[in-house]
Amino acid sequence: MSVFEIIMLVCFGAAWPFSIHKSWTSRSVNGKSPVFLLIVMAGYLSGILHKYLYNFDGVVYLYMINFTMVAVDTLLYVKNLRLQKTGAESV
Repeated sequence: MSVFEIIMLVCFGAAWPFSIHKSWTSRSVNGKSPVFLLIVMAGYLSGILHKYLYNFDGVVYLYMINFTMVAVDTLLYVKNLRLQKTGAESV
């Protein structure tokens, strides 16, 4: 288990609750990139697979938590995109 890997995951993970809160309250997709979100999820999924296949330790749970937060933000992106499209059509 690498302390530097843990620090990296905690630091990256600290940003996602703020992003999720902004997505939830703003109901807007402005400033969000679905491609970026998918790339980040692919990175976390790669970390999870590496831990399961080659070096299983407790850090895998940090990867899973971060992946889940990015997935939630991605789902909010899809929801907010639908809300914006529906709102634009009714104007």
